[in-house]
Amino acid sequence: MSYKTLLVLIGMTLLSAAAYAQDAQKEINEQVWKPFISSFNSFDTDGFMAVHSRDVVRSPRDAKVLLSWNEYFTQQQAGDKKQKEDGSTRLIELRFTERIANSNQAIDVGIYKTTVKNKEGKTSLFYGRFHVVLRKEGSQWKILVDTDSSEGNTITEKDFMAASPL
Repeated sequence: MSYKTLLVLIGMTLLSAAAYAQDAQKEINEQVWKPFISSFNSFDTDGFMAVHSRDVVRSPRDAKVLLSWNEYFTQQQAGDKKQKEDGSTRLIELRFTERIANSNQAIDVGIYKTTVKNKEGKTSLFYGRFHVVLRKEGSQWKILVDTDSSEGNTITEKDFMAASPL
């Protein structure tokens, strides 16, 4: 095999892998991120938890805890109920700094921005970095590991805007 032929084969393999990764990311966007955002924004705990594997490991790193699916569900449900009863609204937005995927596993890293408005109309913004490991369970992508941190409140709108949109 000639050197040129080898380079062409390597190039074709890399292009094929990149194309598959883009397809996987599109699937993940449709199966995970769009429902994640929609259900989070509407305080839909069941819909939110449906995009998570039953084997999920959740770690809000600022709190220095690890949660199982049941613990995460209970915490999320209580938070959703309280904010809903308080008349708050919230909007989460995600942007990505790194996305790696193969046929059944993926890692997404990025910045989130959450806007919360209380019933008096006061708006608060929260930024953080997330690291998520996903896996395909049957034909569905699910979040397997979900960690995030405010990184000492050092993340800003500039960081958020520098990352890539969904």
